[in-house]
Parts: sequence; C-alpha cells; structure tokens
Amino acid sequence: MPADLFSPAPAPGLASRIRVGIGGWNFAPWRSNFYPAGLVQRRELEYASRHLRAIEINGTYYGAQKPTTYAKWAAETPEGFVFSLKAPRYVTEGKRLADAGRGIDGFVFGGLAEFGDRLGPVLWQLRPTRAFDGDDLAAFLDLLPRELNGRPMRHVLEVRHPSFLDERYVELARSYRIPTVFTDSPEHPSLADLTGDFAYARLMRSEAQLETGYPSGDLDIWTARARAWAEGHDLTDLPHVSVPLKPQAPRDVFIYFISSAKERNPAAAMSLQRRVDKKG
Repeated sequence: MPADLFSPAPAPGLASRIRVGIGGWNFAPWRSNFYPAGLVQRRELEYASRHLRAIEINGTYYGAQKPTTYAKWAAETPEGFVFSLKAPRYVTEGKRLADAGRGIDGFVFGGLAEFGDRLGPVLWQLRPTRAFDGDDLAAFLDLLPRELNGRPMRHVLEVRHPSFLDERYVELARSYRIPTVFTDSPEHPSLADLTGDFAYARLMRSEAQLETGYPSGDLDIWTARARAWAEGHDLTDLPHVSVPLKPQAPRDVFIYFISSAKERNPAAAMSLQRRVDKKG
C-alpha cells in the first residue's frame, strides 16, 4: 500500500481516548472529496480506516452480515481502529423489547466475534414511536450480552421518543451503565446525561457550503467537549434531564458525523480529530 494512505499514529495521553469518525465508508460523493482519484472501491475501507479512528456501520441496521464479511472488514483495518455497529432494526421494532432475546443473541453470537479487538460499541436505536416503558426497557437491557468470547461488550442506546426526557429513564440507564447517545439533531430528543462508562455523540448538522462541514468555531467547541468528556467531566452546556454529574474517572469518547450534508462528514471528522490530537 502506498505510504500516503497512512495517517499519523493516534496521539498519546488523553487524546487517545477520543475517536472521531463517520457513518459507513461507501458513498459516491466521497470519491471526489475524500478518497483520492483512482482509488478502487474495494480499497475504500482500507483508506478510510487509516484517516479515521472509528467508523459506525449503518448497513447492519438493515440486516446482520455473514461472519466472513465481518472478518474481512476487520482484516482491512489497522491496529487500534474500531467499528461501532448499529444493531438490526428488526431486533428493536417488535411490540415488546422484552421479547427481543432471540434477535439479540442471533446478531451478537452470529459472527460479531470475527471483529476481535476491532469491535467497538453496539448501537441499539429505538424507533421514534417507541415511548419510554421502564419495565420493558429494563427487561431488554437484561438481555444484552456483557461479553463476547471473553472480551467485554459495550452497548449504547439511542432513544428517539420525547418521553425518554425523564429522570426515571436516566436513573434506569445508569443502573445498567448503558450510555445514551447525544445528538445535535433538531428532530430527535437530545439529552447529554451521562449514563454509562463512555460518551457517544452522533452529530447531524454538517453544512454543504462549509469545507469542514461545521464552522471552525463549532469544531473548537466540540474539541473542548470531547476532551472534557474524556477527562471525566459532564457537559453542563448541553441539555440534561437530570442534574449533571460530578467529575468521574476518565472515559472513552466516540463522536460520529452522520447524515445532513454527508459529503462533508469525513472532512469534519478529520478536522475535529486533528484539533483533539493537537492539544495532546
């Protein structure tokens, strides 16, 4: 592989806890502003994984893949890179979350072990019509496997119904140590309450007319937020349902630029990662 496909190694110290990425790696417009001219499509993951530290796989939301596919994806990425995976929607779209055990096990134990140490958080996205039901959600969280082939598993929950803006939800998620996605989307409930051992943000406001997707000032703000999360702080400038937590132990941070002006998301992710790394 040509040397110019490689980016510098992750910065040491606090910055190494922060991973900034994008959703997926196959998107035609990226072939004119992210991928170099002439790069064949089969090498796009190889390239993207050397310019980003994480990618959120959206394709698994529409259906689980074969174990050989997961193994292939993992083999194409460098040491230290991780994938987040959106869990299949059929698992969470049933009438009761408590009945999702078979679907959960089929997805998790149906090949995810092939990722090895490239497996990052599994994102369980609830549909916008699913209201908060504490008993049903607790039964669902009980079903999530906590390890896979001896490796700890990490899960994160994305809620999209306004009824989750409730202290009872925050208390329940904290009791299971399941992080909640923070999103800046104006279409979905937004809560930055820390409910688990890591922070996870999905940013959806990139703008096509901006080369880096987000204004420079906004990227500076997100740099400070990412570092504060990694240092163990809560972010009091973002919307909360409950009282912000006191400082805790350092935590891992995942930030993904997705949706909106998607063609700008790789530039936004790389720009934010450079800012984080520059501060060390």
